Amino acid sequence: MTIRVLLADDQALVRAGVRVLLEGEDDIVVVGEAADGAEAVAVAGRSRPNVVLMDIRMPVLDGLEATRRIVSDPDLAGTRVLILTTYETDEYVFEALRGGASGFLLKDAEPTEILHGVRVVADGAALLAPSVTSRLIAEFASHAKYSSGSSRGLELLTAREREVMALVATGLSNEEIAERLVISAATAKTHVSRAMSKLSARDRAQLVVLAYETGLVRIDPPVRP
Repeated sequence: MTIRVLLADDQALVRAGVRVLLEGEDDIVVVGEAADGAEAVAVAGRSRPNVVLMDIRMPVLDGLEATRRIVSDPDLAGTRVLILTTYETDEYVFEALRGGASGFLLKDAEPTEILHGVRVVADGAALLAPSVTSRLIAEFASHAKYSSGSSRGLELLTAREREVMALVATGLSNEEIAERLVISAATAKTHVSRAMSKLSARDRAQLVVLAYETGLVRIDPPVRP
């Protein structure tokens, strides 16, 4: 399968560099570019990419709203959004994941990481690196607004599914969850899939967001001296 990619970034130099990287691969083709969010939505509608590499901070329409529009378009059900971000400065990655993005990459990531990320997301999985993503989601989830009624839906899950969902939210892979719970990786994968299905989560990234939004996983406030 050839992976069709749309590049959305307001910096032409960034788009050019990523295009050269992607088009050096036999299984990836760049089907379009966009310099702002509105253009990204329009080009996505015409080119039907498998993956959109989306910058957050763009003129006309930012990457957050562009992501929401692309993800909510039934004609783009097969399109996944992968956020490009600078970890230290972007404050909206959690909102992007909440809005339907399947993960994120740092702009200074190694070329091999970018290629891996595109392939992972194109395959329908979420790009959730425990070393970075779980920290980032945790940071912004601590500011997320949830009420006593926000846990609606969790009652659909079995105790084991809730336990697995909480471990997914910490950034653990199926294999790591299996090791933690002393079950097979296939069983862990089944629990994750069932939780996603019951909660209508688009992918693993959405399951992580829901874990924090519903309060299944909470962030302890810092202890003050």
